[in-house]
Amino acid sequence: MKTNNQKKKIVVCYGEVLWDIFPTQTKPGGAPMNVAYHLRKLGIDSRMISRVGHDEAGTKLLQLFADWDIPQESCQIDKTYETGKVIATVLPENEMSYCIHSPVAWDYIIDNTEYDTLVSNADAFVFGSLVTRNETSRNTLYKLLDKSKFNVFDVNLRQPFYSREVIEYLLKKCHLLKLNESELNLIINWFCEEKLEEETAVRFLQNEFNINEVIVTRGGEGASYYNPTAAYSFPAFEVTVEDTCGSGDSFLAAFLTKKFENETPETSMIYATGLGAFVASQKGACPTYDLSKLESFIFQKQIQTI
Repeated sequence: MKTNNQKKKIVVCYGEVLWDIFPTQTKPGGAPMNVAYHLRKLGIDSRMISRVGHDEAGTKLLQLFADWDIPQESCQIDKTYETGKVIATVLPENEMSYCIHSPVAWDYIIDNTEYDTLVSNADAFVFGSLVTRNETSRNTLYKLLDKSKFNVFDVNLRQPFYSREVIEYLLKKCHLLKLNESELNLIINWFCEEKLEEETAVRFLQNEFNINEVIVTRGGEGASYYNPTAAYSFPAFEVTVEDTCGSGDSFLAAFLTKKFENETPETSMIYATGLGAFVASQKGACPTYDLSKLESFIFQKQIQTI
């Protein structure tokens, strides 16, 4: 519980904001924006550095920021390129496939000295790999990584928009790494031909790139957390899945929230697992919810797993 003289933690999210176009509906999306949405819902002062087009789709996204109480000032408006959009397809096992349009406005996030101050003063800086596909946004990211005190790399690989060179650079700059099982295997294969057990692979990355904390998500199989001295594994909560869009983003937001509340890794991961499961049981990456219902949901799921 916060007292009146306790400041909210500030987390800056950097990268893509867009519209996910499903067969029957269109939803706001982009991993960094999803993280910012859930952080704000959980009581964190989240900010979003991105760029939208000078078009109706961009205006609607900025209005969503206003509705969500996320400041719009750090989201640029591009008069040349349109607002980002993704054609999303639901695959078997409720996994998602994405056709990501390019080039779009968020490919051209321009450096701004005000961002330096914003990121320097923040408690964490969250970013992924997709925004690096264009040199303009990539160079802005690289500069901001050196301003932040705590870099959170949510890998989020999307073919063909990544390279080994860029991923290795980002790994060197991060303090907390989040990736899924397939991303871990792909990255480890760059260094080792033989298949490694998860913990061995994670310890290799931690040692190679000096990464303090690593989270590995495994969808319906749960997730694991590693710091330099311990490893924790957590099962997934069983839910009826609507779609998995944004589930991992909400997981990260919940974990960071509890981390900033100085909760234990166990508590942080249980809360993250709970919000991830809740979002997977809803449609879209940013469903509406209130904290009391979320906490009741998590409590009930915990009881069911005992």
